[in-house]
Amino acid sequence: MNRIIVIGTSCSGKTQLARKLAERLDIPHVELDQFYWLPNWEQRPREEFRSLVQEAVFADRWVSCGNFSVVRNVRWNRATHVVWLNYPFRIVFYRALRRTVVRCFTKEELFSGNTESFRQSFMSRDSILWWILKTYHRYRREYRRFRNESTYPDLQWIELRHPREAEQLLTKLCCTHD
Repeated sequence: MNRIIVIGTSCSGKTQLARKLAERLDIPHVELDQFYWLPNWEQRPREEFRSLVQEAVFADRWVSCGNFSVVRNVRWNRATHVVWLNYPFRIVFYRALRRTVVRCFTKEELFSGNTESFRQSFMSRDSILWWILKTYHRYRREYRRFRNESTYPDLQWIELRHPREAEQLLTKLCCTHD
């Protein structure tokens, strides 16, 4: 496993798993949100974003997390493995709600100094919770199609349907990598 993409619906745990995989395999972690978001939740210009991602995935080994379709071909053409967090809606939404509430109170800094606010998270069309409601089923259909149609035939897919399977994968890597 040299170049791994971790995908899944928003708040499924992509970043957390990617960080742990990178740590276990002793390879760089490439987080798409870090490249995409500028201060004040401004989006980085498309070509600049693509260029940053292209540069990061040019390396021989990495773990990348995120769902941005604008850079899908950049990452997926270089990747060796896809780890798909295909968790049930109840797990994803619960994680999102819990994480959002905590971040609203702690003002945890995210990307480029951005933080989540109660207003943005619960009273806005830009809410991550609203985003999950809108995209959960679409992402699942899309990823299933990519896997089944062999859109990227050289990729090896690992589909995880529950967080305990992610822990099992990490345990297996820990034991086989050392």
